Amino acid sequence: MEWIQSILFEHTAVQAVIVISVIIAIGLGLAKIHIYGISLGVTWVFFAGILAGSLGFSIDPGMLNFAESFGLILFIYELGLKVGPGFFSSFRQGGLSLNMLGLATVLMGTVTAMALGWIFNVPMSDMTGILSGATTNTPALGAAQQALKQLGISANDAALSCAVTYPFGVIGVIIAIILVRKIMVKPSDIALTDDSEDHNTFIATFKIKNPAVFGKSIKDLAHITPVKFVISRLWRDGNVGVPTSETGICKDDRVMVITRENDLEVLTVLFGELESRDWNTGDIDWNKIDSSLTSRKVVISKPELNGKKLGSLRLRNTYGINITRISRSGVTLLATPSLILQLGDRLTVVGKESQIDKVAQAVGNTALKLKDPNLAVIFVGIVLGLLVGSIPIAIPGISVPVKLGLAGGPIVVGILMGKFGPRFQMVTYTTRSANLMLRGIGLSLFLACLGLDSGTNFVETIMNGDGMKWVGLGIIVTLIPVLIMFVISLRCAKLDFGTASGMLCGAMANPMALNYANETIPGDNPSVAYATVYPIAMFSRVVIAQILILAFM
Repeated sequence: MEWIQSILFEHTAVQAVIVISVIIAIGLGLAKIHIYGISLGVTWVFFAGILAGSLGFSIDPGMLNFAESFGLILFIYELGLKVGPGFFSSFRQGGLSLNMLGLATVLMGTVTAMALGWIFNVPMSDMTGILSGATTNTPALGAAQQALKQLGISANDAALSCAVTYPFGVIGVIIAIILVRKIMVKPSDIALTDDSEDHNTFIATFKIKNPAVFGKSIKDLAHITPVKFVISRLWRDGNVGVPTSETGICKDDRVMVITRENDLEVLTVLFGELESRDWNTGDIDWNKIDSSLTSRKVVISKPELNGKKLGSLRLRNTYGINITRISRSGVTLLATPSLILQLGDRLTVVGKESQIDKVAQAVGNTALKLKDPNLAVIFVGIVLGLLVGSIPIAIPGISVPVKLGLAGGPIVVGILMGKFGPRFQMVTYTTRSANLMLRGIGLSLFLACLGLDSGTNFVETIMNGDGMKWVGLGIIVTLIPVLIMFVISLRCAKLDFGTASGMLCGAMANPMALNYANETIPGDNPSVAYATVYPIAMFSRVVIAQILILAFM
């Protein structure tokens, strides 16, 4: 039995791999446990690591530091790639107000943590860990640990305080949702939204009654109004066709328009008459609307099209078809000529079947090519992220320059690569499954090593140290900002309950609470609000964690 003893406890590369793998396997197994519909998810890996550490397991410190750092870098960078395409657009129109509310939640939690630290004389290193756990934000903890190491201070207490406050951080937002729903919200206030896939586009039909547009081409109409729209079908004298940019509009023509719902009033004035039929239900068979036209989705899979503008392909005039919508990462975008294409975009094409086949050939339409992630770009991005994270940034009032570090650098570069990479012909696309796999591996490695490193003193801290005080402070940091911002969102910002819940789940970086909101609130408002707020909230928490350490330690 000595070989078992040596393989589990002697510090070798094999022992490190075995210990980390067992921790991750046990943690992910426990992640499937649900209590009253609530699960801690991948966070169980963290607690499995703590258990292993408290039982006396350990690995070589150099290997531990490498695995923990690499896992954090991989997770953060892939997260940046994922949210990059929608990061900057989330500040437009309604997204701006949601992000301001999300940032207010982040700042309120930060101020609450700072005030509690001052009142109860808790070191900022511990308080930053409490803040990270109370907001279920392990990347922020990673950033704080890097800042502490930069100052030559032990990061163990930060990890321990995060560990003991994390469980309530998960359920605290859910408790807030339940309380606010029972106390403040009427059933009629919970908005039910359309469950179709089109969150950003709206389909309507108009009858041409405005004499000012008779005889004008579609290209002329696009110049008349700043509103963006796409005309997918045109009915004239009982016949239907796909209009081109040169097609003229006549009196009593009927046109099917894809636009945004907020722009319907402007387009009604432009065309003349809005028809009453609702085209946005999920049960419409688009291929049965008219016998001569077909609607089909094709996938951009040719690398040379990555980063090109849709209008530059001249698909409409070349093939006599119309592209009405583009689906990207689950979000439906309006197919304007200026839209920059990315690999994996799914184009909704309307036209004759034979012409759509030609379009499919032109854009590739081979999903199999997209299943292999471009690993070279991933590692190039990681290198750039580490370089950016190493740049010292002088901030007035802070003696030590701030560095974005292992957490901040990769997420900034990941966001920029995800957004602007295609413009420089960089293939940053990965399938959803590949992105989730890489993120899952990275997060599991980070949490397993973090827990293993923290587990040695975990039980002693809970029983004899500051553990219970940390728990109490964490509860306050979780509940106070969420409850206050719930009231502000519902009463002052006039958000519906689903949107407010999703916004707060995103601001608290709490996917488990989002799952609860999705299961109990009809419609997709929680998910849309979460996706809008999450990127900037995650980024700001990573930066704030470092500033707290460098400014107050």
